[in-house]
This record gives sequence, C-alpha cells and structure tokens, in this order.
Amino acid sequence: MIKKIAILTSGGDAPGMNTVIKAAVNVALNENLETFVVKEGYLGLYNNKIEKVSKEDVKDIDVKSGTFIFTKRFPEFDNDKNRQQAVDNLNSRGIDALIVIGGDGSFRGANKLSQMGIKTIGIPGTIDGDIAFNDLTVGYLTALDTIVESIDKVKDTITSHGRIAVIEVMGKGCGLLALSAAIANDIDVLSIPEKKISEDEIISKVEKVLKNGQNQVTVLVTELMYDVNKLAKKIEEKTKKVTRATILGHTQRGGKPVPFERINAYKLGSFAVSELLKGKTGITVSVLNNKLISTPFEKTVNNKLKISEDLFNTYKLMKGNKN
Repeated sequence: MIKKIAILTSGGDAPGMNTVIKAAVNVALNENLETFVVKEGYLGLYNNKIEKVSKEDVKDIDVKSGTFIFTKRFPEFDNDKNRQQAVDNLNSRGIDALIVIGGDGSFRGANKLSQMGIKTIGIPGTIDGDIAFNDLTVGYLTALDTIVESIDKVKDTITSHGRIAVIEVMGKGCGLLALSAAIANDIDVLSIPEKKISEDEIISKVEKVLKNGQNQVTVLVTELMYDVNKLAKKIEEKTKKVTRATILGHTQRGGKPVPFERINAYKLGSFAVSELLKGKTGITVSVLNNKLISTPFEKTVNNKLKISEDLFNTYKLMKGNKN
C-alpha cells in the first residue's frame, strides 16, 4: 500500500507541467498520501533535493508555464551507482512511489527506477509531441498555439514586403509540430524528418510557387535538419528575392498553457495517482483515441510516434498542384 509519493519533472520544460503537478498533488493529498516534490529532476533526486508539499504550495501554479520544481539534464543518471543513490534517498524518506513528467529519455530513467523497486509512473510532458501511444503530450498544444501565432506575424511582414521566409520550429526529430502548423498556417513549402526533402527540392518548390503568381513564400522546417540561415541565402541567390530565416527557438516552450492543455494535464496527473493506488508501476499514462490508457515503459520507449497519415494527406490536398 502506497503511503508516500514524490513527483519530478525531467528533460525540457513544457507548458502544462505545473498543471500536472497540481493535479497529482491534490489527488494524492485527497487520498491521504504524504506528498513530495523533487527539485531539479533526476539531478535533484540524486542530490536529495526532496521537499514535502501542500495544496497551498501548488494553489496557483496551474496557469504558469514551465515547472516550478525545475528541471535539469542529468545524463549521469545512466550510471548504476547514481541511480542507487537516488533510490536510497527515496527509501530514506519512506517514499514508495514516483511520478515522472517528461519525455522518452525521462521514461528510460523511470523504467530503471521501477526495476529497482520504486513504483514509478511516467506522464508525457514535451512540446515535441513525440511519445508513442499518445494523442497529446503535455505542452504540445500550447507550443503549437505559439508557433501558429508567430508564423502569422512573420507572414504579415513577408506579405507586406513580398519576401520569402524560412522558419524553423522545434521537434527533435519529430515533425508533428511543423506539420500541424503547416496546415494551420497554410505553409507553402514544408520539410519534416518523416518527409524530408533536399535543399534543391525546397528551392524548386519555392520557384514553382512564385511562378504560380504568388509574391511571397513561406518555408517551414523542423529543427536539426538544415542550417536555415544558409538555406535562406541559397534561396535568395536562386530566386533573387529577399529571404530571411527565423528560428522560433525557446519561445515555443513558454506561455500559459491553453485551456485544453490544462484539461489534458489535469486528466493525466489525476489518472497517474489513481493507477499507482491500484498497484500499477512501470508504465506511462496517456490519452489515446480520447481514452486514458497505460502502457509499459518498455513499449513506450522502444517505439516511435507515427504521425497520422490523415495529417499528411490534409496538407497534401491543401497544396494541390501548387508545389
């Protein structure tokens, strides 16, 4: 029977993480569990930065972005001795359950803790949306909202000046954010990891859009695929039109979580505690096909998110023969 529970956030921050924490804390306290938070992720777990928390401590955090308990990268958590130190720190306080909010790397660490005897559940928290067996990771919706608004503003400028824009968004090897934004913003040319095209193909598509009578062109790509400044220069040299690169960067991780983000976060935080109380461990919880589900860590981390073909087809139909 679980008596004490701890919560940590790991990896990149994401809007809605605070909402998950609030949900989990409130539900745990309602179930008369002693509730703790771990500051600075796995590094804090290793350094014993564990603090008791009350409902008052999380009262207003749900509308704030980021994570109020902080997050750190700690690749050394792969080391057996470091993980054992973390387990010893939990055991010394009698904490027998842990909720980890993060991405696939965070889940790998959580899986190892589960194998070491700590009842552990993961909640997908990453703006990239790249977790398998999941519809919406915590942070994705708000990041997409930020991206769409930012691209709208860039398009205002390039329309006024008759220019070309090359815009880079986050994704870490997953094109879900870029593809969704491409549909929402009616992007002219798109390249994502799942459907990557060469720089020459991008230039060819840009030229085709211009030949079809359009005076401005927007190119959207996922990070880590190109040097967008060099790509913009190549496009300008070929088309003779002013071309600028815009890297949206960490603005995508900020901002108050949008309403449905908060609802999704509340559902996942609450469900995670209820699953722990049922004795579940070594799983991630997520929403799939509008239903709350649990999936073993091994299955989650060893599979890659498959973007819906409907999304690809929607963008393709929107573009028709334009490019």
